[in-house]
Amino acid sequence: MSSHPNELPNLGIRLHDSQPGSLRERAAAVSAQGFTCVHLALGKVLGPAYMDPAAATPGLASHVVNALYGLEVAVLGCYLNLAHPDEGEYGRIQDKYIAHLRMACWMKAGVVGTETGNPNAAYAYQPGVSHSEASLELFIRRLEPVVKTAEKLGAILAIEPVYTHIVSDGARARRVLDAIASPNLQIILDPVNLLHRDNLARRDEVIAQAISLLGKDTAVLHLKDCVVDAQGDVKSVAAGTGLMDYSAVLRFSRDNKPHIQMTFENTRPDNAQAAADHIRSLYMALGE
Repeated sequence: MSSHPNELPNLGIRLHDSQPGSLRERAAAVSAQGFTCVHLALGKVLGPAYMDPAAATPGLASHVVNALYGLEVAVLGCYLNLAHPDEGEYGRIQDKYIAHLRMACWMKAGVVGTETGNPNAAYAYQPGVSHSEASLELFIRRLEPVVKTAEKLGAILAIEPVYTHIVSDGARARRVLDAIASPNLQIILDPVNLLHRDNLARRDEVIAQAISLLGKDTAVLHLKDCVVDAQGDVKSVAAGTGLMDYSAVLRFSRDNKPHIQMTFENTRPDNAQAAADHIRSLYMALGE
């Protein structure tokens, strides 16, 4: 499969990275920059109270949709820690996911997006613990009822692998997909999130493995860049301002995922348009 060679990619942005303002003002600003879809985090754009499950109503969904000027909601973000060790807190977190799945249906959002957490209350990476079998089993057990709710509602939950979280690479994400075995569980693929000082020398291999194992289940792409700081740690920056080679990801999207929504992260209002122009230029320059 290959999209038309002159087709531009479907680019979007995290709405909370836009010029501050009301929901309508933010939407107008990113529309003016040429973006066609958004990653929407209700708590960051409208305020923390909008993460409360009680706030999730058809009326709120209509308000959001009407304020977005026709922008698609690629991802409705609910980035909470499903592996929280306290069962009571996990129950409250689960309620928020379910509320977001309802909102996604009312808003016709593409997916409810989440990362995969860490097995501690601080959501902190613990080498040797976060990547353990026990942590992966805990995450799968906690994820399953949320996906079952997604199935009942006809919504899609998408998990985003991150090196410093429980689901750290393509192989562990594949295990989660196979264990849950649901068409309502998909992937948000963010190549930079798979990179770390421990594997940066194998960058191309890490990204290629993720595309190979997760490509067919990838619903959304996240786009950003990375640099290495003085301590040797990988830091996220706007696309086009770091070390990333996007050729494999963009060729994968062009050849296998026509019109897939790609949303930028780690941009600012003053460099978002340049990031989009950079990716469009690379996309259009891809060889056969």
